[in-house]
Amino acid sequence: MTNIVLFGKPGAGKGTQAEFLKEKYKLTHISTGDVFRFNLKNDTELGKQARVFMDAGDLVPDELTTKMLIDEVNKHPNTNGILFDGYPRTLSQSVALDEFLTSINSKVAATIALEADDEILIQRLLERGKTSGRIDDQDEEKIRNRYQEYNEKTAPLMDYYKAQGKFFPVNGIGSIAEITDRVSAVIDNL
Repeated sequence: MTNIVLFGKPGAGKGTQAEFLKEKYKLTHISTGDVFRFNLKNDTELGKQARVFMDAGDLVPDELTTKMLIDEVNKHPNTNGILFDGYPRTLSQSVALDEFLTSINSKVAATIALEADDEILIQRLLERGKTSGRIDDQDEEKIRNRYQEYNEKTAPLMDYYKAQGKFFPVNGIGSIAEITDRVSAVIDNL
């Protein structure tokens, strides 16, 4: 299995790139947001547990998030690989993912980070917010808070994956096709 972690701040284009990459490489795209929405909407046991934290205004603990992702991966035993979008977000999630993948004789092949200037990304999100209906994409202060959380919690994962030789930064500015070509060049050289 070729497992890829897509990394980047909100608005960097992870979801857009995932759509192209899953088709090109026949990967299973697993978005943390989609997994959460499925579990909440279908009132699964994990969804019920997550709702308790969310209703209290707390972040869902790493262990519970990881359980949801493992359940999702296990639904695709014959996949060519997984394209992780939005997971892992913390060091403990990265370690848990590695442990899980090792247990099924697999591993993360690469972490591809879509990089772009914050001001460009903020404009992208504000533009997306005009049509997406997402409240968190319509308020510049909320966007900046999301970036602060990203910097504090997610950015340290770069060092974790760099130490394994699995971290690949990619310029996330340009046309969708140009960015897809850059990301594909990384995957093709794994």
